[in-house]
Amino acid sequence: MKRLTKAEFMATRPVPMRALPLGAVSPFDFWDYFDSIPTLDFEGHDCSAGVVSVVSEDSTGRYQYVHINSEKKKVFMVLVLDITAKTVLGHLLLDMN
Repeated sequence: MKRLTKAEFMATRPVPMRALPLGAVSPFDFWDYFDSIPTLDFEGHDCSAGVVSVVSEDSTGRYQYVHINSEKKKVFMVLVLDITAKTVLGHLLLDMN
């Protein structure tokens, strides 16, 4: 499991980003990765409900960003999916408050 730094995360996000419709089909199953994220990486937040509220894609179509809700509004565990390699590049706890 690769916990991304803020800089690593931002390096995957060329502008513009585009939101995908809720219910968009992921290019591959990422839940095993999610289930393997160390508890410490959640920094005390609970994302165990597995609710995805935002899915977006970078302008090149290489990366997809899956925002998994926590119990706190605007705090997400974000998985960065490398669509080309069909793997999870890494994850970041994103606090937008």
